[in-house]
Amino acid sequence: LPARVREHRTLSPPRPTSDELLPADEFLFLWRAPSSPVNRQPWSSSSPPARSSHHFRLRYASQGMRPQRCIEVWKMGIINYLDALKLQEKLLAERKAGKVVDTLLSLQHPPTYTLGKRRTHHNLLVPEADLKTMGAELHYTERGGDITFHGPHQAILYPIISLRGIGYGARKYVESLELAMIHLAALHGVEAHAGKMGETGVWVENRKIGAIGVRISSGFTCHGLAFNIDPDLDYFKYIVPCGIADKEVTSLKREVDMPLPADEVIQEQLVRCLVKQLGFDKVIWKENLPFLPGKEKI
Repeated sequence: LPARVREHRTLSPPRPTSDELLPADEFLFLWRAPSSPVNRQPWSSSSPPARSSHHFRLRYASQGMRPQRCIEVWKMGIINYLDALKLQEKLLAERKAGKVVDTLLSLQHPPTYTLGKRRTHHNLLVPEADLKTMGAELHYTERGGDITFHGPHQAILYPIISLRGIGYGARKYVESLELAMIHLAALHGVEAHAGKMGETGVWVENRKIGAIGVRISSGFTCHGLAFNIDPDLDYFKYIVPCGIADKEVTSLKREVDMPLPADEVIQEQLVRCLVKQLGFDKVIWKENLPFLPGKEKI
């Protein structure tokens, strides 16, 4: 075989599994080897051989390099749940169309209960009318999971990203959400772990400190995670959180013996933990976004 064909065949590694997919650009570089030699035209001894764009792409991937991965982080303060949901849907459609880059929404909600696709209504322990009396909203969503509570002093992250773009499968993505919360807890001296069989989220012993509920559509994500910094835990008394009975809910404040930094500081720590887990190289921070009503600072 000509030397160039041998070079292409030698560099091709075993095909990755679904949970180990390479980013789309690198994947194409490795697997679209030409079936015949390229640039067959003779060249003079005084000029180097022409190199195809495929040659450089193949070499680029074989050396373990990749384009820099960038994500925008929107620091949004306290946002009404429905406004945040509409924004997620808008960004998700634009991300699928390639109009925006990967985006991470960092925010908190007013007191809100949400039910996911695995909802069972007996996990809401009081009539819906009573929730309104308490000043809380109730919303039905398309995320995974059952019922949970969102409120002030709870760090919420909604990634709108392409899983193919970062080379992750669904399972690895969820594990990354778990690890981000586990590492955040460790920063404050709290030993947390992922849930055991049948238990979603992140736990401190048998007490739940972080919840996960995601939606993945055609390889693009929305919804995300919620980590309890110091929310009013009484709100959890009116539900069976995530459908798991006989388990406590806890918070970072309850688990540490010293004063905590401000919510905004902890929320930024969580963002950095997640960005690292997802393999992004560059973060573009955005705040003071003017287009959402009812926006308050954390």
